[in-house]
Amino acid sequence: MCHSVGRVAALAGVTVRTLHHYDAIGLLRPGGRSPAGHRRYTDADLDRLQQILSYRELGFPLEEIAVLLDDPEADPVEHLRRQHELLTARIGRLREMADAVEYAMEARKMGIRLTPEERFEVFGDAHDWQEYDREAERRWGTTEAWEQSRRRAAALGKEDWRRIKEESDGLHRRLAGLLAAGEAPDGEAAMELAEEQRRQISRYFYDCTYDIHTGLARMYIEDQRFTATYEEIHPGLARYLHDAILANAARRR
Repeated sequence: MCHSVGRVAALAGVTVRTLHHYDAIGLLRPGGRSPAGHRRYTDADLDRLQQILSYRELGFPLEEIAVLLDDPEADPVEHLRRQHELLTARIGRLREMADAVEYAMEARKMGIRLTPEERFEVFGDAHDWQEYDREAERRWGTTEAWEQSRRRAAALGKEDWRRIKEESDGLHRRLAGLLAAGEAPDGEAAMELAEEQRRQISRYFYDCTYDIHTGLARMYIEDQRFTATYEEIHPGLARYLHDAILANAARRR
């Protein structure tokens, strides 16, 4: 089949001007022309465009993409394999960034005070520290828990924060394991992990009552940033942790 430049632009989500540019530099020349001289793209052209856009999404410059696609020893399967590897690596980095964002939000809420170098070393650099500072103070700055967490955080050093992060990671992995195994969130194992999280908050930051803990649970499913972070760990984990916290609070009461 042959497609007009407008049709291809709409299908690929690019502009007609972009397609004209790709033609001009020899990156994507249309396979045919209409009797009036208009560009007509074949299915093979669409395949090549898909490869171009995939590499562009991965950050490759156009000149390098041309070299990759015109490599006589590379076939379409090889291009897909390479893109899959690159995308998988990017997904891994994005997950790490999502974790860093969660830790950053928690840390700023708790009043963390590390040097910029230590912050990046422990939590990564995928966040805006000043923005989290402002948001945390807006939301909790007048509460007793905020003041208590700031006092405790002032006594914590880099290794303390690293240990807290490792404990949190381990707890999340165990929760994800329970979810994957089909354990109910109001089961004994899930409720014990919810209780462990509450005690961890109380140990390091502020006295986390069951009412406060259930408030955090609501935030996990109502604040899309928290929800997204837990969903990256395991689909459904935000709701699972929420339900486990509520079940644990109910039984403790």
